[in-house]
Amino acid sequence: MTNSIDKYNAIRGGSGGFYEQKRGLIAVWGKEAVQFLDGLISNDMKTLEDGAEMLAAFPNAQGRLLAVVRVLRQGEKFLFETEEATREKVFQNLFRFTFAGDFFVEDMSDQYRYFEMFQSEPPAVAGGLTFAGRSPWGIFAPIAEAEQFIQTLKTNGAVEISDDLYETLRIENGIPLYGIDMDETTIVPELGLDGLISYNKGCYIGQEIIARIHFRGHVAKRLTGLTSEPGAIATGFLPDAELTTEDGKNAGRITSVAYSPKLERIIALAFVRYDYLAAGTELKVGDGSVTVTDLPFIG
Repeated sequence: MTNSIDKYNAIRGGSGGFYEQKRGLIAVWGKEAVQFLDGLISNDMKTLEDGAEMLAAFPNAQGRLLAVVRVLRQGEKFLFETEEATREKVFQNLFRFTFAGDFFVEDMSDQYRYFEMFQSEPPAVAGGLTFAGRSPWGIFAPIAEAEQFIQTLKTNGAVEISDDLYETLRIENGIPLYGIDMDETTIVPELGLDGLISYNKGCYIGQEIIARIHFRGHVAKRLTGLTSEPGAIATGFLPDAELTTEDGKNAGRITSVAYSPKLERIIALAFVRYDYLAAGTELKVGDGSVTVTDLPFIG
């Protein structure tokens, strides 16, 4: 199977697929780990039970995004997975506290190869680590097991995903990328990711601004989806294009664009201003119209 559309149809038809990419894996432990972590991230580490995981963000003092992470608890150890683009920032943000108390940090990224899995159940790999909640699975396979893992996936019918095909799949799944859909200008609540922020925990870096936005009622803009009309070729429907209302008011900005074979239309991730976030809202881009759509496009 070599054709991208054939691979796409196989994956969306349930056959499964895998995409290898570099991601960061950082371990944290120590008697004061929960205390230190709770002061750094947007979610409540005290509530994370053994074997469970949670989504969280590292904000700066202005409530702007340094990194999105997923945290898996294994006994007294907390495993942070994050994008390669934010791996070093996360590590340095954590490592600086190792001199302050019973708190230890190890970057384990180079001990594993990471695979994004598009299938209903996560495959097993000896000594591997599985994170839920992405496409829908992220698996860290130990270096020594990775090639055998790939062969097992292929034997079981999973297809290997190219960079271009992954871009389509990740936009359909509503997965933002750091440096493309989010960066240090993004205020954490603007991502609109469920379960990213606890508003009941104590203070942490950036908490005052994040809480103020929440309790005043809403963000000024939020990441959401856009779709074109079926069969439309909208000139200007491109990353960084400005969105406007019918009467010319600024309504936001596009960050990522792809064509969805399943939906048969162009789709995009975009930051849309609060007044225009309702699903079904019609906006203008270039010489065409687009419709605001809740994420993910395909669950």
